[in-house]
Amino acid sequence: MAQFRMTMDQADALEYGLRKVNGITDVKVNDRTGNAVIRYDGERDDVIRALAEFDYETAGPAPEKSGRALMHEYEEQVIFHVMKRVFTRLFLPIPIRHALVPLKAIRYILPGIRSVLSGSIDVSVLDAVSITVSLVRKDYDTPSSVMFLLGLSEILEEWTHKKSVDDLARSMALNVDKVWLVTDDGTEVAVPVQDVESGEKIHIRTGSVIPLDGTVVSGDAAVNQSSLTGESLPVAKSSGAYVYAGTVIEEGDIVIEVKSASGSGRYDRIVQMIEESQKLESESEVKAALLADRLVPYSLAATALTWLITRNAERAVAVLMVDYSCALKLCMPIAVLSAMRQASADGIRVKGGKFLDAVADAETIVFDKTGTLTASRPKVAKIVTFGGNDETEVLRLAACLEEHFPHSIANAVVEEAAARGIEHDEMHSNVEYVVAHGIVSHVGRRRVLIGSYHFVFEDEKCRVPEGETDRFNAIEEEYSHLYLSIGKKLAAVICIEDPIREESAEVIRALNAKGINTVMMTGDSDRTAQSVAKKLGTMRVYSEVLPEDKANFIKSEKQAGRKVLMIGDGVNDTPALADADAAIAVSTGAAIAREIADITITEENLEKLLVLRDIAEQLQKRIRFNYRVIAGFNSGLILLGVFGILPPATAAYLHNFSTLALSLYSMTDLPAGKNEPHGFAAQPA
Repeated sequence: MAQFRMTMDQADALEYGLRKVNGITDVKVNDRTGNAVIRYDGERDDVIRALAEFDYETAGPAPEKSGRALMHEYEEQVIFHVMKRVFTRLFLPIPIRHALVPLKAIRYILPGIRSVLSGSIDVSVLDAVSITVSLVRKDYDTPSSVMFLLGLSEILEEWTHKKSVDDLARSMALNVDKVWLVTDDGTEVAVPVQDVESGEKIHIRTGSVIPLDGTVVSGDAAVNQSSLTGESLPVAKSSGAYVYAGTVIEEGDIVIEVKSASGSGRYDRIVQMIEESQKLESESEVKAALLADRLVPYSLAATALTWLITRNAERAVAVLMVDYSCALKLCMPIAVLSAMRQASADGIRVKGGKFLDAVADAETIVFDKTGTLTASRPKVAKIVTFGGNDETEVLRLAACLEEHFPHSIANAVVEEAAARGIEHDEMHSNVEYVVAHGIVSHVGRRRVLIGSYHFVFEDEKCRVPEGETDRFNAIEEEYSHLYLSIGKKLAAVICIEDPIREESAEVIRALNAKGINTVMMTGDSDRTAQSVAKKLGTMRVYSEVLPEDKANFIKSEKQAGRKVLMIGDGVNDTPALADADAAIAVSTGAAIAREIADITITEENLEKLLVLRDIAEQLQKRIRFNYRVIAGFNSGLILLGVFGILPPATAAYLHNFSTLALSLYSMTDLPAGKNEPHGFAAQPA
């Protein structure tokens, strides 16, 4: 860019602006050099034109945090820390350097004293003792080097942690395009969310994400706030209650008055939730932290024993300078957070390390059918009308009802109406969504229903018009069916073509090859479910199930001692998602499914499930490797110290450098995910 200096805000604006240009697939902007690297698969002239027309003032700021400021902050911290060490060693006289060491040591000694006074013997005690003993021996170089490496380790650990949390928080950004704006005369109009201003009213229904902060002015709803607060149970919201952007309505519908047009504050609330949540700690991290603290007394005892046997203080101090705890506490969290970051780069959002454990150990994976194993964009194959109803009119009415609720089948109806050029202005009264059943509304004085066979015929007792039973029975079972009833009489059956995802069969075969039990659970008829299962390969099939049936199955599997994953995309999947050891949602599914899920596949490709499994398994291998290296290398250093081969300063250097090296290794990408061909997953574990 032809400018002397580029600010971070300008770099973010440029990157965001270019990403919106058709044909541009990726943009990386370096604010320090003022350069942009652009990948594109469209016309070069279009990219050149976009650059020529770009203007910072008209582009405005990027809508979310980019992580650029965080990167700059920690890069500068590392550089300053290293340069300070170089300056001290090269330019300060030795007496001044030695005088500064005890002052710097205070920040490491005091935490150790506090731990001892509280009755705890942990890593801080070991650091304090090793530094104090060196100072007592008037060995200033050793503690100086130890403190430098400890400080560098702290910066790298904090940087990696915050970077991973930042990536995770930004990946949880809202994915809402339009909202239902309530006008002054009470009608509802679908408008882009960015056009909504503070003080305006929007209508939000079951299964939808609340896109903006606001106050409830009418209606009642149970709101899932787990994405912000970590609460697993929904919170009741009624008139006067405040609701937050990013939370989801599990049941009910509300009208809110918008208070924050930008939804500001959501990012900070997500970061706070992630930081405070125990979800970030995997079992591996917890075990490493506990083991690190438990090993401290043994390190102190080994030091004392070495001195008692050898009566050589230098050998004892050499043993003291080496411990297992620092590496355990540093490398394991970094490995887990780096794996989460790698998954994010592969289009997989993981909310916490313990869910990677669940994926690695999973023995049963339960799939919803529609929108998960089948295409995320099903299509209307045909419409069979009854009772003399016109096909265009029944589609108009169906689209009018379905456009209020986020589900792949509902989207198919709305898209078919749009493809036929059918406009469907609001023609009904308030709509009610009955989870896993359908929609209820009124047109004039007539009650209108659209939904499943069970809902329309068994619950609501609707009937097929006289003389049309044979036509009804002749409808092909290969399709998924939506039943539209007006005034207790069937008006139409909308046949949904729900093609199987191209990769589904390969994914099922690969999972079976790994010894995982695959299960499909669907509300469709048994005939339709079995037809899909035959194309997918070996898997257990449960058809005509309700949401509670899915949840009960998962509970029974867990009671049998098996780790269970649940993959779904609809409102009706949320009870099962909540009960699974790890809940996985696809990005095209209902907002509530994505918010409740522990893991979200952000691309329309089930092969990402194999990538996720491989990342989780490779993470476990890395953690086991880290344990072996920490135990083997540090044990070797201790033995060399006991026999007097390594002096304390050398032992400290080698120990801390090995910890840093292993930490840097733990930051690298695992040999899995985007760098591996998908064929890896077809091999047995």
